[in-house]
Amino acid sequence: MTAFSALRTTGIALSPLLLAGCLATAPKMGEDKGTVSGAAGGATAENQNSTLERCDETLGTITLQEDTQAPWWAQLRERQLGSTIPVLRLMIQQSNCFVVVERGRAFANMERERALMQSGETRSGSNFGQGQMVAADYTLSPEIQFSGKTGGGGGGFGTGAIGLLTAVAASVNKNEASTTLLLVDNRSGVQISAAEGTAKNFDFGVGGFSFLGNSAVGGGAYAKTPQGKVIVAAFADSFNQMVKALRNYKAQMVKGGLGTGGRLGVQGGSTPASKEVDAAAAPAPAPKPAAKPAAKPAPKPAAKPAAQAAPAPAKTN
Repeated sequence: MTAFSALRTTGIALSPLLLAGCLATAPKMGEDKGTVSGAAGGATAENQNSTLERCDETLGTITLQEDTQAPWWAQLRERQLGSTIPVLRLMIQQSNCFVVVERGRAFANMERERALMQSGETRSGSNFGQGQMVAADYTLSPEIQFSGKTGGGGGGFGTGAIGLLTAVAASVNKNEASTTLLLVDNRSGVQISAAEGTAKNFDFGVGGFSFLGNSAVGGGAYAKTPQGKVIVAAFADSFNQMVKALRNYKAQMVKGGLGTGGRLGVQGGSTPASKEVDAAAAPAPAPKPAAKPAAKPAPKPAAKPAAQAAPAPAKTN
């Protein structure tokens, strides 16, 4: 019995040509959706993942900033995975939690159109004058803390169905990813929110062929490769956690005002908290001597009783 006949008897029917990579099927539009899929138009979302959180009220405008100098970004390029920004922008707009404003590569095109208007080359009424660009209230920074394969089988041995299934088990890989999202207020520089998310999946195959999509480094990017899919799922988990926290948002308060020195004063400092430290460390003033009791005034002598009048002399006839 051949290995493929053994697979049929065990309920795993695969074509030899498919395993050999010699046969391709016609692409089907809309197949193999990832965690973040569909479309967004304004506040309307189409075919979005039902597990993604959504806001009834938009919280402000937002731009995304990806650290292209970070080690994790270089590792994405090695796997031929592009920027995370496009999929994050789709996810954010579908959530209706923020309005996304352009500050990426397309921003250069916006500036070019304005330069054309100022040069007089555009038609009248093009309306690219000043005062129309929308400010970004917040900046969202994505970070990948970890992404990689964390498990795998050993070598596969044997013949027939058992041997092939052992080979399949030997090539099982667990893909895991951990991501964070940081939300910063652009006017004050204050971090508004931070969230962490995780995800994992498995892919397995024989001789480099993956049963769960193309696991090759160069194929499929975030929508196809197991590594790409798990990164997107981890970011979706991060964003869900952030939205849940922002629904119950309460601004952090600092006694005396935000940015005026804080409540952790140091001796000799100039902030209000430092002055409180100095006041507490200053020696207590010496106690004042007790006041002497005032002398009691001498009692006044009692007044003498008035002399009684002498009786009038008796009258004689």
